[in-house]
Amino acid sequence: MNIPILYEDGEALVIDKPAGLPIDRPRKGGECLEDHLDSLKLGFQRAPTPVHRLDTDTSGCLLLARNPKAHKRFAAAFEAQAVTKVYHGVLAGVPQDSEGRIELALAKISSAEKGWRMIPARKGKPSLTEWRVVAEHEGRTLVEFRPATGRTHQIRVHAASGIGIALLGDPVYGSRSGAARTMLHASAITVAREGKPDIAATSPLPADFAALGFADG
Repeated sequence: MNIPILYEDGEALVIDKPAGLPIDRPRKGGECLEDHLDSLKLGFQRAPTPVHRLDTDTSGCLLLARNPKAHKRFAAAFEAQAVTKVYHGVLAGVPQDSEGRIELALAKISSAEKGWRMIPARKGKPSLTEWRVVAEHEGRTLVEFRPATGRTHQIRVHAASGIGIALLGDPVYGSRSGAARTMLHASAITVAREGKPDIAATSPLPADFAALGFADG
């Protein structure tokens, strides 16, 4: 598997993570990002390490740190909400509004039948996402999401419970039908750094978005 590199300098890489590649080794085994980290050393002695998470199904911009000090600084930037992230997702329908701001606190629940999932809950962790419609095609909608927080499954839950329409192909918060994966893509990331240029990368919409009628440009 060839993993495209979107940004590279002495302390950071941003890769274009393929959909279907998990960050961590699945319990049942199989390929994960860890298998590719050695090939991303690019002349460095250390393999880079991921600073944040993307769901297995989610494609696009993933920040890797090339040394422990950089990892600590980047992790602190995420914690301080000093990282700008842009996602694009395909909704399995057309929302009434063309833009909005979703504030829903999220908590994790688990059951034997359904496994674990995130739900809106007053006692959950606060989360905020701004969104706007980019395009509509054949009863589906391409939406730009700008999450201000980074909760687990935030955009997926905010689409389903905040907008009221789940992401296409989402088996947990919507329906698996209509797409081979949950249609969510990390399109851009920017990390501000003191005394250095910003880390900034963008990833074009992948082929499965184009196949649904949503392509860049």
